[in-house]
Amino acid sequence: MAEPEAQLLLAVGLIEKDTSGDALWVWCYPSVTAELRNLLLRKSCLTDENKLLHTFVFGQYKRSWFYITTVEVQESPVLKKVTHFSIVLTAKDFNPEKYAAFTRILCRIYLKHGSPVKMMESYIAVLTKGVCQSEENGSFLSKDFDARKAYLAGSIKDIVSQFGMETVILYTALMLKKRIVVYHPRIEAIQEFTRTLPALVWHRQDWSILHSYVHLNEEEVEALKACTGYIAGFTDSEVNSRPDLYDVYVNLADSEITVSPLVKEAMTMGKLHKEIGQLIVQSAEDPDKSDSQVIKDISLKTKEILATLASLTEVSDGNEKPTLNSEALKQKRFPPATENFLFHLAAAEQMLKI
Repeated sequence: MAEPEAQLLLAVGLIEKDTSGDALWVWCYPSVTAELRNLLLRKSCLTDENKLLHTFVFGQYKRSWFYITTVEVQESPVLKKVTHFSIVLTAKDFNPEKYAAFTRILCRIYLKHGSPVKMMESYIAVLTKGVCQSEENGSFLSKDFDARKAYLAGSIKDIVSQFGMETVILYTALMLKKRIVVYHPRIEAIQEFTRTLPALVWHRQDWSILHSYVHLNEEEVEALKACTGYIAGFTDSEVNSRPDLYDVYVNLADSEITVSPLVKEAMTMGKLHKEIGQLIVQSAEDPDKSDSQVIKDISLKTKEILATLASLTEVSDGNEKPTLNSEALKQKRFPPATENFLFHLAAAEQMLKI
C-alpha cells in the first residue's frame, strides 16, 4: 500500500504571514525550487492586497499539482506573531478532495504545536504508509480518495444549466484539443467550473489539461503556451485582451462564450453539433439522472463519433497507428460541418498522414 503515495507526493511547505503583514516562505520538506516557491507565494492568498481569505486553492504548473490550505490564527499560544499561514502540498496527481483533507490535518497540527517537526512526521507517515492517525487532529487515509471520484466531483448539470446548448462549443473545443480560457473574479467559481470540463471528454480521462489557477505572469504564461490544448482559469479580467492564449474564451461571470476567429473554421457547428448539444441538454435536464449518468450519456455519443472516425481509417506503410483515409471521408458525403469536424478530430487524435 505504501508505494503509490511515495510516488505521488512531492513536497510539503509552510508560508506564514506575521503581525507586520509580511508573507514569507518559512519551511519545506524535502525541497521546493526557488521558481516554484515564488509561484506558490503568489497562489497563496497571503500575498494578496485585497485581504480575501481563500481557504483552499489548487492548480498545476509544469506537470506538478499544488494544493494550498490557508487559515487565520486566532489567539494561539504557540504562534504569537503569526496572523495567518498556508500549508502547501505539491504532488503528481489531481485529487483536490484528498489533499484538502490532508492539508486540513496538517493545519491543525501546526496550530497546536507551532513547529513543522510534527507536520513532517505526519507527512512521512502518509508518504510511507498512506495513513496518518491521531485522536485530536483527525485521521487521513489515502486510499479513501480514489482518482475517479475526483474526476466525477464536479457538476456537469450546473454547467449545462448555465450555458445550455452552448455547452456543445466547450465539448467541441475539448474534443479538438483547443485552448480554453475561463475568467471569473472568484477563484472558487473558476476551480469548480474548470475541474468539471475534462469530464465532457471522458474517454480520455485526462485532467493534465487542467490549469485551474493561472496568473498573467511571464513564467506561468510561457509554461501554459508550451501545452497544446488546455483549460486555464484566470481571476484577472486582463486575460480577455490576450487572444494569444485562447481559442475559446469563457466569461463565467457573464455566462458568455467567445470563439476566436482563428479557430472559427475548425469549430464550425452543423447538424451533428446540434444533435450532440440536444443530447447534452436533454440528459442534463433529466431530474432522475445523476451527473455521472450525464457524463456516461455524452461519452456514449463520443464513442459513436470515434467509431465512425475509426471506420474511415487505414493502416499503411508499416505504421501501427491507423490514419484517416481522406477519400473514404469524402465518399461518405457527410454534411460539410460534420466532415470538417471529423477531419479536425482526426488531426487532434494524431490520425492524419504527415
